[in-house]
Amino acid sequence: MDSLLCDELLQEIFQKLQPSSSSSVSLVSKRWLHLYRTSKTSLSLRLTPHNSTIRSLSSVLSHYPFLISLSLLVPPDPTSDTAITNFSNHLLLLVSSFCCQLHSLRFLAGPVSLSSLNSLSTACTHLTSLGINLSRPFCLTWVLKFPSLKELSIWVCYEEGVEQANEVHMEYGLFPNEEPDAELGLESLSLSGIRADDWGMGWLWRSCRRPKKLHLRSCEGIGDGGSFSSFVRCLHGVQEVELRTCRSIVDGVLLKLAENCGSLMSLLVYDGGSREGLLRFFRECHCKLQKLDLRLPLDLNNDHLLAVAVNFRSLSSLRLQSCCLVSGEGLKALGIAMSSGLEELALINCDVVEREPGLLATLGQNLRQLRKLDLSYNEMLLDKEFISMLVSCNYLVDLRLRGCKGLTNAAMISMSKSCKRLENVDIMNCGGIQAEAVELFVLNSPQLRKVQVEESKLSDVAKSRASHKFVEVI
Repeated sequence: MDSLLCDELLQEIFQKLQPSSSSSVSLVSKRWLHLYRTSKTSLSLRLTPHNSTIRSLSSVLSHYPFLISLSLLVPPDPTSDTAITNFSNHLLLLVSSFCCQLHSLRFLAGPVSLSSLNSLSTACTHLTSLGINLSRPFCLTWVLKFPSLKELSIWVCYEEGVEQANEVHMEYGLFPNEEPDAELGLESLSLSGIRADDWGMGWLWRSCRRPKKLHLRSCEGIGDGGSFSSFVRCLHGVQEVELRTCRSIVDGVLLKLAENCGSLMSLLVYDGGSREGLLRFFRECHCKLQKLDLRLPLDLNNDHLLAVAVNFRSLSSLRLQSCCLVSGEGLKALGIAMSSGLEELALINCDVVEREPGLLATLGQNLRQLRKLDLSYNEMLLDKEFISMLVSCNYLVDLRLRGCKGLTNAAMISMSKSCKRLENVDIMNCGGIQAEAVELFVLNSPQLRKVQVEESKLSDVAKSRASHKFVEVI
Protein backbone atom coordinates (compact mmCIF):
# COMPACT_ATOMS: atom_id res chain seq x y z
CA MET A 1 0.00 0.00 0.00
CA ASP A 2 2.83 2.40 0.84
CA SER A 3 4.34 2.01 -2.63
CA LEU A 4 0.99 2.82 -4.28
CA LEU A 5 0.70 6.22 -2.59
CA CYS A 6 2.66 8.94 -4.36
CA ASP A 7 4.42 11.67 -2.39
CA GLU A 8 1.91 14.38 -3.31
CA LEU A 9 -1.07 12.30 -2.15
CA LEU A 10 0.59 11.44 1.16
CA GLN A 11 1.41 15.10 1.81
CA GLU A 12 -2.19 16.10 1.13
CA ILE A 13 -3.39 13.44 3.59
CA PHE A 14 -0.92 14.61 6.25
CA GLN A 15 -2.18 18.20 5.93
CA LYS A 16 -5.74 17.09 6.68
CA LEU A 17 -4.91 15.05 9.79
CA GLN A 18 -5.86 16.26 13.27
CA PRO A 19 -2.84 17.28 15.43
CA SER A 20 -3.58 14.39 17.83
CA SER A 21 -3.23 11.88 14.98
CA SER A 22 -0.34 13.36 13.03
CA SER A 23 2.31 12.74 15.72
CA SER A 24 2.42 8.99 14.93
CA VAL A 25 2.88 9.52 11.18
CA SER A 26 6.62 10.17 11.52
CA LEU A 27 7.14 6.75 13.12
CA VAL A 28 6.06 4.76 10.07
CA SER A 29 9.18 5.17 7.91
CA LYS A 30 11.90 7.64 6.96
CA ARG A 31 9.94 8.46 3.80
CA TRP A 32 6.84 9.33 5.78
CA LEU A 33 8.90 11.38 8.22
CA HIS A 34 10.42 13.40 5.37
CA LEU A 35 7.07 13.93 3.64
CA TYR A 36 5.38 14.85 6.92
CA ARG A 37 7.98 17.54 7.59
CA THR A 38 7.84 18.98 4.09
CA SER A 39 4.04 19.09 4.26
CA LYS A 40 4.07 21.17 7.44
CA THR A 41 3.36 24.85 6.92
CA SER A 42 2.89 25.77 10.58
CA LEU A 43 5.16 25.08 13.56
CA SER A 44 5.15 26.08 17.24
CA LEU A 45 8.22 25.51 19.43
CA ARG A 46 9.03 26.09 23.10
CA LEU A 47 12.77 26.46 23.65
CA THR A 48 15.24 26.80 26.52
CA PRO A 49 17.76 29.70 26.60
CA HIS A 50 20.96 27.69 26.16
CA ASN A 51 23.64 27.65 23.46
CA SER A 52 22.73 24.08 22.51
CA THR A 53 19.24 25.33 21.59
CA ILE A 54 20.69 27.34 18.71
CA ARG A 55 22.27 24.23 17.17
CA SER A 56 19.10 22.22 17.74
CA LEU A 57 16.87 24.87 16.19
CA SER A 58 19.10 25.08 13.16
CA SER A 59 18.70 21.33 12.63
CA VAL A 60 14.93 21.42 13.17
CA LEU A 61 14.23 24.32 10.82
CA SER A 62 16.30 22.74 8.05
CA HIS A 63 13.75 19.89 7.94
CA TYR A 64 10.74 22.21 7.48
CA PRO A 65 11.46 24.15 4.25
CA PHE A 66 7.90 25.29 3.55
CA LEU A 67 6.88 26.95 6.80
CA ILE A 68 4.43 29.81 6.45
CA SER A 69 3.69 30.28 10.15
CA LEU A 70 6.22 29.97 13.01
CA SER A 71 5.86 30.57 16.75
CA LEU A 72 8.91 30.50 19.06
CA LEU A 73 8.59 30.83 22.82
CA VAL A 74 11.55 31.03 25.22
CA PRO A 75 10.58 31.33 28.92
CA PRO A 76 12.33 34.10 30.92
CA ASP A 77 15.75 33.24 32.30
CA PRO A 78 17.66 34.97 35.15
CA THR A 79 20.70 35.56 32.90
CA SER A 80 21.91 39.07 32.13
CA ASP A 81 19.98 41.29 29.75
CA THR A 82 22.90 41.33 27.33
CA ALA A 83 23.11 37.54 27.23
CA ILE A 84 19.42 37.02 26.55
CA THR A 85 19.47 39.70 23.81
CA ASN A 86 22.42 38.02 22.09
CA PHE A 87 20.65 34.68 22.33
CA SER A 88 17.46 36.12 20.83
CA ASN A 89 19.39 37.75 18.01
CA HIS A 90 20.99 34.41 17.14
CA LEU A 91 17.59 32.73 17.03
CA LEU A 92 16.10 35.44 14.84
CA LEU A 93 19.02 35.18 12.42
CA LEU A 94 18.37 31.44 12.15
CA VAL A 95 14.75 32.14 11.33
CA SER A 96 15.87 34.60 8.66
CA SER A 97 18.19 31.97 7.16
CA PHE A 98 15.83 28.98 7.06
CA CYS A 99 12.30 30.41 6.84
CA CYS A 100 12.26 32.87 3.97
CA GLN A 101 8.65 31.99 3.02
CA LEU A 102 7.14 33.00 6.36
CA HIS A 103 3.93 34.98 6.38
CA SER A 104 3.49 34.92 10.17
CA LEU A 105 6.15 35.01 12.92
CA ARG A 106 5.49 35.11 16.65
CA PHE A 107 8.93 35.51 18.24
CA LEU A 108 8.69 35.57 22.05
CA ALA A 109 12.33 34.89 22.87
CA GLY A 110 13.53 38.07 24.54
CA PRO A 111 14.32 41.48 23.04
CA VAL A 112 16.05 41.72 19.67
CA SER A 113 18.31 44.32 18.09
CA LEU A 114 17.63 46.62 15.16
CA SER A 115 20.25 44.86 13.02
CA SER A 116 18.57 41.46 13.44
CA LEU A 117 15.20 43.00 12.49
CA ASN A 118 16.81 44.44 9.38
CA SER A 119 18.11 40.98 8.47
CA LEU A 120 14.63 39.54 9.00
CA SER A 121 13.07 42.17 6.71
CA THR A 122 15.58 41.38 3.96
CA ALA A 123 15.04 37.60 4.13
CA CYS A 124 11.32 37.32 4.92
CA THR A 125 9.75 39.66 2.41
CA HIS A 126 6.29 38.04 2.65
CA LEU A 127 5.69 38.70 6.36
CA THR A 128 2.18 39.95 7.02
CA SER A 129 2.08 39.21 10.79
CA LEU A 130 4.90 39.82 13.29
CA GLY A 131 5.07 39.53 17.08
CA ILE A 132 8.33 40.66 18.67
CA ASN A 133 9.95 41.67 21.99
CA LEU A 134 11.72 45.01 22.30
CA SER A 135 13.67 46.57 25.15
CA ARG A 136 13.89 50.19 26.17
CA PRO A 137 14.99 52.38 24.56
CA PHE A 138 13.39 51.31 21.28
CA CYS A 139 13.08 52.68 17.78
CA LEU A 140 10.06 51.85 15.62
CA THR A 141 11.03 53.11 12.17
CA TRP A 142 12.21 49.58 11.29
CA VAL A 143 8.53 48.79 10.67
CA LEU A 144 8.93 50.60 7.32
CA LYS A 145 11.18 47.77 6.16
CA PHE A 146 8.20 45.35 6.25
CA PRO A 147 5.92 46.79 3.54
CA SER A 148 3.54 43.78 3.54
CA LEU A 149 2.96 43.84 7.31
CA LYS A 150 -0.70 43.89 8.35
CA GLU A 151 -0.49 42.72 11.97
CA LEU A 152 2.12 43.93 14.48
CA SER A 153 2.46 42.88 18.13
CA ILE A 154 5.13 44.43 20.38
CA TRP A 155 6.00 43.43 23.94
CA VAL A 156 8.27 45.90 25.74
CA CYS A 157 10.52 43.93 28.09
CA TYR A 158 12.78 45.72 30.55
CA GLU A 159 13.57 49.31 31.39
CA GLU A 160 16.56 51.58 30.97
CA GLY A 161 17.24 55.20 31.82
CA VAL A 162 15.64 58.17 30.10
CA GLU A 163 19.05 59.64 29.24
CA GLN A 164 19.99 56.52 27.31
CA ALA A 165 16.67 56.64 25.48
CA ASN A 166 17.39 60.21 24.37
CA GLU A 167 20.85 59.16 23.16
CA VAL A 168 19.32 56.48 20.97
CA HIS A 169 16.81 58.94 19.51
CA MET A 170 19.68 61.31 18.72
CA GLU A 171 21.55 58.47 17.00
CA TYR A 172 18.63 57.75 14.67
CA GLY A 173 17.61 61.38 14.31
CA LEU A 174 14.32 60.75 16.08
CA PHE A 175 13.62 63.64 18.37
CA PRO A 176 9.99 63.70 19.58
CA ASN A 177 8.95 66.53 17.24
CA GLU A 178 11.17 65.64 14.27
CA GLU A 179 10.06 62.15 13.32
CA PRO A 180 8.94 62.00 9.66
CA ASP A 181 5.45 60.60 9.32
CA ALA A 182 4.90 57.53 7.15
CA GLU A 183 1.89 55.61 5.88
CA LEU A 184 1.89 52.09 7.30
CA GLY A 185 -0.46 49.40 6.03
CA LEU A 186 -1.04 47.96 9.52
CA GLU A 187 -4.59 46.74 10.15
CA SER A 188 -3.98 45.23 13.59
CA LEU A 189 -1.78 46.73 16.32
CA SER A 190 -1.11 45.08 19.70
CA LEU A 191 1.13 46.76 22.31
CA SER A 192 2.17 45.56 25.76
CA GLY A 193 4.05 47.49 28.44
CA ILE A 194 3.98 50.98 26.88
CA ARG A 195 4.62 53.93 29.23
CA ALA A 196 3.99 57.65 28.93
CA ASP A 197 7.73 58.38 28.52
CA ASP A 198 8.24 56.05 25.55
CA TRP A 199 9.17 58.70 22.99
CA GLY A 200 8.60 57.78 19.38
CA MET A 201 5.16 56.25 19.87
CA GLY A 202 3.62 59.38 18.38
CA TRP A 203 5.22 58.50 15.04
CA LEU A 204 3.55 55.09 15.14
CA TRP A 205 0.13 56.55 16.01
CA ARG A 206 0.35 59.13 13.21
CA SER A 207 1.65 56.61 10.70
CA CYS A 208 -1.11 54.03 11.30
CA ARG A 209 -3.77 55.46 9.03
CA ARG A 210 -6.17 52.52 8.79
CA PRO A 211 -5.96 50.10 11.74
CA LYS A 212 -9.05 48.00 12.38
CA LYS A 213 -7.86 46.35 15.60
CA LEU A 214 -6.12 47.96 18.58
CA HIS A 215 -5.03 45.91 21.61
CA LEU A 216 -3.31 47.42 24.67
CA ARG A 217 -2.06 45.26 27.54
CA SER A 218 -0.42 46.38 30.81
CA CYS A 219 0.17 49.85 29.41
CA GLU A 220 0.75 52.80 31.77
CA GLY A 221 0.63 55.33 28.96
CA ILE A 222 0.52 55.73 25.21
CA GLY A 223 3.99 57.23 24.82
CA ASP A 224 5.33 60.67 23.90
CA GLY A 225 4.58 62.15 27.31
CA GLY A 226 1.02 60.92 27.45
CA SER A 227 -0.38 63.24 24.77
CA PHE A 228 -3.50 61.82 23.10
CA SER A 229 -3.30 64.15 20.08
CA SER A 230 -1.31 61.70 17.95
CA PHE A 231 -3.16 58.70 19.35
CA VAL A 232 -6.55 60.04 18.24
CA ARG A 233 -5.45 60.08 14.60
CA CYS A 234 -5.40 56.29 14.39
CA LEU A 235 -8.82 55.76 16.02
CA HIS A 236 -10.92 56.70 13.02
CA GLY A 237 -12.05 53.45 11.44
CA VAL A 238 -11.05 51.18 14.35
CA GLN A 239 -13.53 48.31 14.74
CA GLU A 240 -12.07 46.28 17.62
CA VAL A 241 -10.43 47.51 20.85
CA GLU A 242 -9.03 45.47 23.75
CA LEU A 243 -7.80 47.09 26.99
CA ARG A 244 -6.25 44.61 29.44
CA THR A 245 -4.86 45.82 32.77
CA CYS A 246 -4.51 49.44 31.60
CA ARG A 247 -6.13 51.15 34.60
CA SER A 248 -4.14 54.38 34.34
CA ILE A 249 -5.20 55.11 30.73
CA VAL A 250 -8.45 53.24 30.19
CA ASP A 251 -10.73 56.20 30.95
CA GLY A 252 -8.83 58.47 28.56
CA VAL A 253 -8.86 55.87 25.79
CA LEU A 254 -12.60 55.22 26.22
CA LEU A 255 -13.31 58.96 26.13
CA LYS A 256 -11.41 59.36 22.85
CA LEU A 257 -13.20 56.33 21.42
CA ALA A 258 -16.59 57.80 22.31
CA GLU A 259 -15.65 61.12 20.69
CA ASN A 260 -13.81 59.92 17.60
CA CYS A 261 -14.70 56.33 16.73
CA GLY A 262 -18.12 55.67 15.24
CA SER A 263 -16.97 52.42 13.64
CA LEU A 264 -16.30 50.50 16.89
CA MET A 265 -17.96 47.07 16.84
CA SER A 266 -16.09 45.10 19.54
CA LEU A 267 -14.82 46.24 22.97
CA LEU A 268 -13.00 44.27 25.67
CA VAL A 269 -12.02 45.80 29.02
CA TYR A 270 -10.30 43.64 31.64
CA ASP A 271 -9.12 44.64 35.12
CA GLY A 272 -9.14 48.40 35.03
CA GLY A 273 -11.25 51.52 34.82
CA SER A 274 -13.28 53.89 36.97
CA ARG A 275 -17.02 53.60 37.37
CA GLU A 276 -17.52 57.17 36.19
CA GLY A 277 -15.34 56.74 33.09
CA LEU A 278 -17.08 53.52 32.08
CA LEU A 279 -20.53 55.02 32.64
CA ARG A 280 -19.66 58.07 30.56
CA PHE A 281 -18.52 55.85 27.68
CA PHE A 282 -21.64 53.68 27.78
CA ARG A 283 -23.86 56.77 27.75
CA GLU A 284 -22.01 58.92 25.20
CA CYS A 285 -20.65 56.44 22.65
CA HIS A 286 -22.75 56.41 19.47
CA CYS A 287 -21.19 53.44 17.68
CA LYS A 288 -23.17 50.31 16.81
CA LEU A 289 -21.35 48.04 19.22
CA GLN A 290 -21.92 44.32 18.58
CA LYS A 291 -19.55 42.60 21.04
CA LEU A 292 -18.89 43.62 24.66
CA ASP A 293 -16.54 41.65 26.92
CA LEU A 294 -15.95 42.90 30.49
CA ARG A 295 -13.97 41.56 33.46
CA LEU A 296 -14.39 44.29 36.05
CA PRO A 297 -14.99 42.78 39.52
CA LEU A 298 -15.36 46.07 41.42
CA ASP A 299 -15.97 48.61 38.64
CA LEU A 300 -19.14 47.36 36.94
CA ASN A 301 -22.61 47.74 38.45
CA ASN A 302 -26.25 47.96 37.42
CA ASP A 303 -25.94 51.58 36.26
CA HIS A 304 -23.54 50.44 33.57
CA LEU A 305 -25.75 47.56 32.46
CA LEU A 306 -28.78 49.83 32.26
CA ALA A 307 -26.80 52.29 30.11
CA VAL A 308 -25.72 49.43 27.84
CA ALA A 309 -29.36 48.30 27.54
CA VAL A 310 -30.38 51.78 26.40
CA ASN A 311 -27.47 52.66 24.12
CA PHE A 312 -26.25 49.38 22.61
CA ARG A 313 -29.32 47.55 21.36
CA SER A 314 -27.35 46.10 18.43
CA LEU A 315 -25.27 43.85 20.72
CA SER A 316 -24.98 40.26 19.53
CA SER A 317 -22.44 39.12 22.14
CA LEU A 318 -22.20 40.00 25.85
CA ARG A 319 -19.52 38.46 28.07
CA LEU A 320 -19.18 39.25 31.79
CA GLN A 321 -16.52 37.72 34.02
CA SER A 322 -16.22 38.02 37.81
CA CYS A 323 -18.58 41.00 37.93
CA CYS A 324 -19.51 40.98 41.61
CA LEU A 325 -21.59 44.16 41.84
CA VAL A 326 -24.20 43.50 39.17
CA SER A 327 -27.63 42.17 40.12
CA GLY A 328 -30.59 40.57 38.43
CA GLU A 329 -32.14 43.98 37.78
CA GLY A 330 -29.43 45.01 35.34
CA LEU A 331 -29.24 41.64 33.61
CA LYS A 332 -33.00 41.40 33.19
CA ALA A 333 -33.06 44.88 31.63
CA LEU A 334 -30.40 43.72 29.19
CA GLY A 335 -32.38 40.57 28.40
CA ILE A 336 -35.51 42.57 27.57
CA ALA A 337 -33.63 45.17 25.48
CA MET A 338 -31.74 42.58 23.44
CA SER A 339 -34.31 39.83 23.23
CA SER A 340 -34.28 39.71 19.44
CA GLY A 341 -30.56 40.07 18.74
CA LEU A 342 -28.30 38.62 21.42
CA GLU A 343 -26.70 35.38 20.21
CA GLU A 344 -23.91 34.92 22.78
CA LEU A 345 -24.10 35.31 26.56
CA ALA A 346 -21.32 34.57 29.05
CA LEU A 347 -21.71 34.93 32.82
CA ILE A 348 -18.41 33.48 34.01
CA ASN A 349 -17.82 33.30 37.76
CA CYS A 350 -20.63 35.79 38.33
CA ASP A 351 -22.22 35.05 41.69
CA VAL A 352 -25.46 36.77 40.67
CA VAL A 353 -26.22 33.51 38.84
CA GLU A 354 -26.27 31.70 42.18
CA ARG A 355 -27.46 34.63 44.31
CA GLU A 356 -30.79 35.34 42.60
CA PRO A 357 -33.15 32.39 42.04
CA GLY A 358 -35.13 32.57 38.81
CA LEU A 359 -32.69 34.89 37.03
CA LEU A 360 -31.53 32.30 34.50
CA ALA A 361 -35.10 31.23 33.76
CA THR A 362 -36.03 34.85 32.98
CA LEU A 363 -32.97 35.32 30.77
CA GLY A 364 -33.76 32.11 28.90
CA GLN A 365 -37.33 33.24 28.23
CA ASN A 366 -36.14 36.64 26.91
CA LEU A 367 -33.09 35.49 24.97
CA ARG A 368 -34.55 32.75 22.80
CA GLN A 369 -32.08 33.41 19.94
CA LEU A 370 -29.02 32.44 21.98
CA ARG A 371 -26.55 30.26 20.11
CA LYS A 372 -23.65 30.40 22.59
CA LEU A 373 -23.93 30.20 26.39
CA ASP A 374 -21.03 30.20 28.86
CA LEU A 375 -21.74 29.71 32.58
CA SER A 376 -18.27 28.44 33.51
CA TYR A 377 -16.93 28.51 37.08
CA ASN A 378 -20.25 29.16 38.78
CA GLU A 379 -19.48 26.47 41.32
CA MET A 380 -22.78 26.71 43.21
CA LEU A 381 -25.03 26.66 40.13
CA LEU A 382 -27.69 23.97 40.68
CA ASP A 383 -29.59 21.77 38.25
CA LYS A 384 -32.93 23.47 38.88
CA GLU A 385 -31.70 26.95 37.91
CA PHE A 386 -29.72 25.71 34.91
CA ILE A 387 -32.50 23.49 33.52
CA SER A 388 -35.07 26.29 33.91
CA MET A 389 -33.01 28.35 31.45
CA LEU A 390 -32.13 25.53 29.13
CA VAL A 391 -35.70 24.60 28.23
CA SER A 392 -36.04 27.96 26.46
CA CYS A 393 -32.69 27.84 24.63
CA ASN A 394 -33.45 25.50 21.75
CA TYR A 395 -30.97 27.06 19.30
CA LEU A 396 -27.78 26.59 21.33
CA VAL A 397 -24.78 25.29 19.38
CA ASP A 398 -22.06 26.08 21.94
CA LEU A 399 -22.41 25.44 25.69
CA ARG A 400 -19.64 25.84 28.28
CA LEU A 401 -20.08 24.67 31.87
CA ARG A 402 -16.47 24.17 32.97
CA GLY A 403 -16.06 24.21 36.74
CA CYS A 404 -19.80 24.08 37.53
CA LYS A 405 -19.38 21.58 40.34
CA GLY A 406 -23.00 21.73 41.49
CA LEU A 407 -24.45 20.29 38.29
CA THR A 408 -25.35 16.60 38.15
CA ASN A 409 -26.52 13.98 35.65
CA ALA A 410 -29.92 15.67 35.52
CA ALA A 411 -28.34 18.64 33.74
CA MET A 412 -26.91 16.37 31.04
CA ILE A 413 -30.26 14.64 30.52
CA SER A 414 -31.93 18.03 30.06
CA MET A 415 -29.23 19.08 27.58
CA SER A 416 -29.80 15.96 25.47
CA LYS A 417 -33.57 16.61 25.41
CA SER A 418 -33.72 20.40 24.94
CA CYS A 419 -30.62 21.21 22.88
CA LYS A 420 -30.54 19.00 19.79
CA ARG A 421 -28.38 21.48 17.86
CA LEU A 422 -25.39 21.45 20.21
CA GLU A 423 -22.05 21.16 18.42
CA ASN A 424 -19.49 22.17 21.08
CA VAL A 425 -19.78 21.33 24.80
CA ASP A 426 -17.35 21.87 27.69
CA ILE A 427 -18.11 19.96 30.91
CA MET A 428 -14.62 19.71 32.36
CA ASN A 429 -14.34 19.78 36.17
CA CYS A 430 -18.04 19.17 36.72
CA GLY A 431 -17.72 16.69 39.57
CA GLY A 432 -21.43 15.91 39.82
CA ILE A 433 -21.68 14.67 36.22
CA GLN A 434 -20.91 10.96 35.83
CA ALA A 435 -19.90 8.70 32.93
CA GLU A 436 -23.38 7.27 32.31
CA ALA A 437 -24.81 10.76 31.74
CA VAL A 438 -21.97 11.67 29.37
CA GLU A 439 -22.63 8.48 27.39
CA LEU A 440 -26.34 9.26 27.14
CA PHE A 441 -25.59 12.77 25.97
CA VAL A 442 -23.10 11.67 23.28
CA LEU A 443 -25.53 9.05 21.97
CA ASN A 444 -28.42 11.52 21.76
CA SER A 445 -26.68 14.60 20.30
CA PRO A 446 -26.88 14.31 16.50
CA GLN A 447 -24.97 17.55 15.74
CA LEU A 448 -22.17 17.11 18.30
CA ARG A 449 -18.69 17.85 16.92
CA LYS A 450 -16.54 18.56 19.99
CA VAL A 451 -16.80 17.70 23.67
CA GLN A 452 -14.37 18.59 26.45
CA VAL A 453 -14.60 16.15 29.35
CA GLU A 454 -12.30 14.03 31.53
CA GLU A 455 -11.24 10.79 29.86
CA SER A 456 -12.34 8.85 32.95
CA LYS A 457 -15.94 9.85 32.18
CA LEU A 458 -15.87 8.43 28.67
CA SER A 459 -17.21 4.88 28.40
CA ASP A 460 -16.18 2.57 25.58
CA VAL A 461 -19.61 3.10 24.04
CA ALA A 462 -19.20 6.89 24.14
CA LYS A 463 -15.71 6.67 22.62
CA SER A 464 -16.94 4.42 19.84
CA ARG A 465 -19.85 6.72 19.04
CA ALA A 466 -17.61 9.79 19.06
CA SER A 467 -15.13 8.11 16.72
CA HIS A 468 -17.89 6.96 14.35
CA LYS A 469 -19.42 10.46 14.17
CA PHE A 470 -16.01 12.22 13.98
CA VAL A 471 -16.60 13.97 17.29
CA GLU A 472 -13.42 15.55 18.69
CA VAL A 473 -12.92 14.57 22.33
CA ILE A 474 -10.53 16.64 24.48
